[in-house]
Amino acid sequence: MGISKVLVVDDDPAIRRLVCDVLQAYGYSTVDAADGFSAIRLVQSEQPDCVVLDVMMPGLDGHAVLTRIRESDFGRNLPVVMLTAAADDAQAWQAWTEGVDYFLAKPFDPDELLHFLDYLSAA
Repeated sequence: MGISKVLVVDDDPAIRRLVCDVLQAYGYSTVDAADGFSAIRLVQSEQPDCVVLDVMMPGLDGHAVLTRIRESDFGRNLPVVMLTAAADDAQAWQAWTEGVDYFLAKPFDPDELLHFLDYLSAA
C-alpha cells in the first residue's frame, strides 16, 4: 500500500505541529487541517494515504469527520488514526464501530504512531 502523505487534523496548533514534525522527520509528507470541514475538503483534494484525526474539535468532531470519510467513495479504505485526550472505553468503542483503524490516547507516543504507519506501509 505505502504511506507517504498523511493528513493531520487537530484544532490545537501545537499538537498539529508536533505530529507533522515527527512524521516529516521520518520521511512522510504532511498536510494539516485545524477543523473537520477543512479535513474533509483536504481528504478529497490532497488524497492522503492516511489521516491522523483528533476526536474533540469544534464544529465537526472527529467522529463526524470519520463517518463522512467512510461514507464517501474516496475514503472507504483510507486508514484513519484517532487521537483523543478522552481515551475511555466508550470513546474507543465508538471509534472502532465507526471504522477507525487505530486509536491513540493523548499524550501519545510518537513511536507508536510511527510503528502503526510502518505496519500500514508494509501491508
